[in-house]
Amino acid sequence: MADVVVSPAPAKAPGKKKSTVWLAVALALGLGAGGIFYWLRSQPSSTAAESPAAESTLALETFVVNLNASGQRAYLRVGITLGFSHSIPRNQPEAVPMALVRDTILSVLATAQPETLMGLEGKRQLKDELLKALQERVPQMAVVNVYFTEFLVQM
Repeated sequence: MADVVVSPAPAKAPGKKKSTVWLAVALALGLGAGGIFYWLRSQPSSTAAESPAAESTLALETFVVNLNASGQRAYLRVGITLGFSHSIPRNQPEAVPMALVRDTILSVLATAQPETLMGLEGKRQLKDELLKALQERVPQMAVVNVYFTEFLVQM
């Protein structure tokens, strides 16, 4: 009888199996992240879809308003730029009724609650209220968007 010699299987390098697993995990995460990024980029933005593009803009002076906080002092400092559906003449100051615009904005800002302004939804709601008030009180200006260029709530 012949002796059969069984040789052990060659040993794999100890780090090779781990690196293959990590490579597979990294590849799966990368593909997942890429898919999510592509999906998010392909979704239409709700704010961009709702508001038309402004043809021209007008930056206003910064507003500082005392807020109606419950039992404490609070104020809002906000920079606002208005977007219009038409171009506005820059060399005719009487074309923009600035006193009426600022009064309208101040009236809306003064009713804001500091707690709600701390969140994204509160800022979005304030923009909607400003836009609605401006469209009602100054319809000849054809304001289509309100942009916040500075926003600070101090409590």
